[in-house]
Amino acid sequence: MAEYLSTEPYRGTRDFLPEDMSIRQQVFGHLYEAIETFGYQRYDGPILEPVEIYEAKSSREIVEQQLYTLTDRGGRRLALRPEMTPSVARMIAGNLGKLSFPVRWYSHPNCHRYERPQRGRVREHWQINVDLFGSASSNVEVEFIELVHAMMASLGATRDMYVLRMSDRVLLNAIFSEVLEVPGEQTRPVAGLLDRWEKYPQDKLREDAAEIGLSDAQFTRLGEVVEAGEAVLDELSAEARAGSKLIEVMSSHARDLIKVDPLIVRGFDYYTSTVFEVFDTDPQNRRSLFGGGRYDNLVGLYTAQEVPGFGFGMGDVTIMDFLSTHGLLPTANNKVDVVVIPTSEDLYAPAHTAAASLRATGLRTTTPLEVRKLGKEISRADKSGARAVVIVGQQDWETGHVTVRDLASGEQQQVPLNGVTEVVHKALEQPGKPSE
Repeated sequence: MAEYLSTEPYRGTRDFLPEDMSIRQQVFGHLYEAIETFGYQRYDGPILEPVEIYEAKSSREIVEQQLYTLTDRGGRRLALRPEMTPSVARMIAGNLGKLSFPVRWYSHPNCHRYERPQRGRVREHWQINVDLFGSASSNVEVEFIELVHAMMASLGATRDMYVLRMSDRVLLNAIFSEVLEVPGEQTRPVAGLLDRWEKYPQDKLREDAAEIGLSDAQFTRLGEVVEAGEAVLDELSAEARAGSKLIEVMSSHARDLIKVDPLIVRGFDYYTSTVFEVFDTDPQNRRSLFGGGRYDNLVGLYTAQEVPGFGFGMGDVTIMDFLSTHGLLPTANNKVDVVVIPTSEDLYAPAHTAAASLRATGLRTTTPLEVRKLGKEISRADKSGARAVVIVGQQDWETGHVTVRDLASGEQQQVPLNGVTEVVHKALEQPGKPSE
């Protein structure tokens, strides 16, 4: 027996059939439009990057466990990009002399991480990245808060469906030192513990706290900090609060658009101040959808010039899960609108003329590749989703006419070739037209 290759995609990757792609294109099209209304321009970059740019500032989890790496024939260590931010920082640094700041850019790359596939996590995903470079003003944070809400609204989401939770690395470090009295060398592991606070039971968290050197009293105090939420900021010194972008945001008109939450840590090492995550509020999908923050030192990996940055990444898996949970996924809209059917080989020329005129008005139009029985071709057109067919028959064509049939109503009429587009458009406007 012959052995065939598997038809399954590599574990953690996905095939997108035409209906899937139609839904994705609609979703991301709305997001592109929302982003561009804020003046952001689209860019792209290579899928392969030197490993070093991730080792320098990405999270340890990504570098040590999730990178897809290879060595090329020149001995260079490369990685399939797991994220886009280090790449865009490299591009900004490499084009400093050509750019006028602030720079507003966005992209939609596919990224790769060797993760254990599960709900919300795959090994290849597409991620919308939005970044602003060149301003240290807290107005940047305000703009991104407004942008996030505009993007969610473009997908049909209402404010009760999600929450934008925001924190600040400056304030978090102050909480560790001033409230918890954690020494500097424990800052990273305690931040990691805080990041896991809602994901693990208290017994497990207490064990982890002991392993990183926290006393029972410090662990109890950490729990009190979590419970206090925004109120813990009142315990911080004036000096700590003065260095925080979040405190400035809390004094702006965007205050009501966020929830201040010290639990938000974010795993990447390059964040320097404000960080945020957007969470689904539905109990069936109560998880982080996407997030980002301020990274004022990342461009400094490539140049001595200081270029502050702020950005976020929105992955396709979690946002599609969100839309599915809330019944917001659009219906596929990639069917054929009309099929032009010649009844004999010598009628293909006028059939192609009619098809071209229909396509010129934006209608998705096909013609059969072979002549078959008319009834079968009409049935095939109906199954393809077409709303109408244009029949080019011998007797009609002798007088310069074709027949337009509405497949929903069954009504048909003879029209001259130069009038076919008007009649077909009217047929598509009648009840029964496929939803857009």
